Amino acid sequence: MTTSTLYFNSKDTPFPYGPLGLAAYAAVPYVFDEDGRALELAGAGKSAKGSEEVLKALADATHSWGERSQVEPYLQQAAQLASLTAFAEVTGALDGLDDHLALRTYLSGHSPTVADWALWGALKGNNVVAGILKRGVHVHLARWAAHLDALEPVQTALAALLEARSSKNKSAKKAAAASSFALGLPGAEEGKVVTRFPPEPSGYLHIGHAKAAMLNQYFAQMYKGKMIVRFDDTNPSKEKSEFEESILEDLALLGVHADQVTHTSDWFDKLYELCVELIKRGKAFADDTEQEQMRAERTERLPSKRRDMTPAQTLARFEEMKAGTAEGQRWCIRAKISYDDVNGALRDPVIYRCNMTPHHRTGSAWKVYPTYDFACPIVDSLEGVTHALRTNEYRDRNPQYHWFLAALGLRDVHVWDFSRIAFIYTLLSKRKLHWFVNEGLVGGWDDPRFPTVRGIRRRGLTVEGLKQFILAQGPSQSQLLLEWDTIWALNKKVIDPVAPRFWAVLKENAVKVTLAGVSGVEVKSVPRHKKNPEVGEKKTVYSGEVYVEQEDAVSFDDNEEITLMDWGNAFVRSKEKDANGVITHIAMELHLAGDFKKTKKKVTWLACPTPAHPLVNVVLKDYDYLITKKKLEEEDKVEDFVTPVTEFKVAAWSDANVLDLAQGDIIQFERKGYYILDSLQGAKGQETLEFIRIPDGKAAGVASKAEQPAAVEEKPAKAKKQPKGTPPAGTDPKAHGAAAPKKEKHAGAAPPAPAAPRVAGAPVPGPAPEQGTRVVHSDGDKGFEIPVPTSMFTVKPIYGEKAVPIQPGSGMFAVKNVYDP
Repeated sequence: MTTSTLYFNSKDTPFPYGPLGLAAYAAVPYVFDEDGRALELAGAGKSAKGSEEVLKALADATHSWGERSQVEPYLQQAAQLASLTAFAEVTGALDGLDDHLALRTYLSGHSPTVADWALWGALKGNNVVAGILKRGVHVHLARWAAHLDALEPVQTALAALLEARSSKNKSAKKAAAASSFALGLPGAEEGKVVTRFPPEPSGYLHIGHAKAAMLNQYFAQMYKGKMIVRFDDTNPSKEKSEFEESILEDLALLGVHADQVTHTSDWFDKLYELCVELIKRGKAFADDTEQEQMRAERTERLPSKRRDMTPAQTLARFEEMKAGTAEGQRWCIRAKISYDDVNGALRDPVIYRCNMTPHHRTGSAWKVYPTYDFACPIVDSLEGVTHALRTNEYRDRNPQYHWFLAALGLRDVHVWDFSRIAFIYTLLSKRKLHWFVNEGLVGGWDDPRFPTVRGIRRRGLTVEGLKQFILAQGPSQSQLLLEWDTIWALNKKVIDPVAPRFWAVLKENAVKVTLAGVSGVEVKSVPRHKKNPEVGEKKTVYSGEVYVEQEDAVSFDDNEEITLMDWGNAFVRSKEKDANGVITHIAMELHLAGDFKKTKKKVTWLACPTPAHPLVNVVLKDYDYLITKKKLEEEDKVEDFVTPVTEFKVAAWSDANVLDLAQGDIIQFERKGYYILDSLQGAKGQETLEFIRIPDGKAAGVASKAEQPAAVEEKPAKAKKQPKGTPPAGTDPKAHGAAAPKKEKHAGAAPPAPAAPRVAGAPVPGPAPEQGTRVVHSDGDKGFEIPVPTSMFTVKPIYGEKAVPIQPGSGMFAVKNVYDP
């Protein structure tokens, strides 16, 4: 990996896309619009300018030449193509490239070389080329360009460029940094970077911890270094060894694996020695000030009465603390930094305190323990950490971090800040999450409604989806309250290409369909995923009796041609209903010669069960947010904002193919959504599978169900031309043998909102009819009557009721009315 940095001017025309693509793909740091610098690759005392020279320098630094003799001609062609504008010349060049790529993924070799990026950039920067490619003639060239476009690092780089160009109120450099981690770590050297993830073993990891863990691993791998997982076990009152095991399991679920696992407690002896050294240097003192008074003094920037205690006196108190005597338990050790600094973190922080609780690793060997603020920088330095990644909530503590290292003469460590992750309707506080568990409102720390790693993985969030989301956040310092739609949309892109497709039919009011002309039972193999044959095949049962859902049955018109998915078309010949209007049976006639492209309704179905081909009981589960407020403030009580109902279950049938699934498998129930198999219960032959719905990022799927707006009466859609035999608007369709219109389902919808109060004295038109029908004539005031559905108020036509006569000189010919007798 190169230690150079690539600089761009986002306003350059044509923009050097080739260098940007190669830099992004090879993880070379890049910056937009820094002090007006034009395209330049700078670093290690060397510099390259201009698109061609930069491409060659990048190829040298990133070993992207491939077979050089084959690649160099393409660099020359890219330079020529970038400036071509004559249609014939451009078309000729594209024809040759298209032919070359007909049986190739890349121009040369089995991975992108500098040739690919040079030509990709030339095509992208030439508007004439872009127009020609849109015509769809050069299919192989277009496929190659689209593939390079779609690579994740390239997408990130192009997004950074777009943001840099559109930035108005911020420097473009910051805009680009907010979109990409490609800027890298300051002072990083390949093979020497050491990062660390320091969780406290006092609870389960949540999505906020996941960001920190994945970023630490990302940078360690980016620089071919190593990552340490260090358990910050400095508070025995909260920590347990079980939590260490669960944290390592959670990290494994995230695909995060430590190169080394350590504990702060491994360094207790050394930390004690360094605290003694700090006291001897006059940079720490013992204090027995009561906690509330100490807090007030720090707030008011007042010195402690013990601040001038001599090192000898402080050491004596520290020995009492170490022994855990009654006298020692009254004292703590504070760093002597500054009692009145504008930064509160520097106002003589506590660095050692007594705790008589046995430690889960060291037992009762210690009675004094270092604080995180004291131990963290020291252990970072001692363990060889080069870059400490911390959320920017610790930014005020960064000077304190460096002060401890300087005061003790230890090697300094780069501190790199990133924004803390937060989502709407989501709690990350351990205390508040504990409350939900203790109140029995959730099933445990792995509940799908929880933001814990176990919870979100159980909900169906993949490691790759989470990783893409975190990297897409970039090193932005902005504290944002994020929506959940983006992360679930990214997750959908990961699972959709590989999730096998199955069908499920809701049990409630399921409708039996009899298909005329079908005899016996037939089993066929069909693809599990129509667009990805590698997903495999499934067995589909075909018979003369099938089930469809009530909602689909209600939508069928008599004699309508519909499509039974994976089978063919069928005509709806008759429907039977019970006393409540619920459809109980449908007679259909199979029409396999029909064109599925011409039908409006494609429905899923399941063959009615037989002993040889039973259906499987499934439960489909969906969830709402645990709280009804997007963000709880400090003064808010969580119990005041608990969502009344957060779990929703429906019973359904599925075919026997789902029995081949394992817990945690992700599938799609077609026309319902994506699901993850959560559990399998019951004896063989009586199994019930529970599936959890995976949000897909669409607004309806991530909206709070507890905050649905009051239902309002919808306006009728614009009238469309009706087929022959359609009953007149405003009449009862049942009287004409037509199906009643399908009603929309609004889960938990509130009753209609009351009408707004009328303003006194305001002119109000007459009310619109509930189902407005206006009669017009085919020729002004005469001709045959035409009933027109409308929700508009009745007003007098501005031209009067009569037809507008044709005025002399209008330029129109007078013709006899075609409707006159």
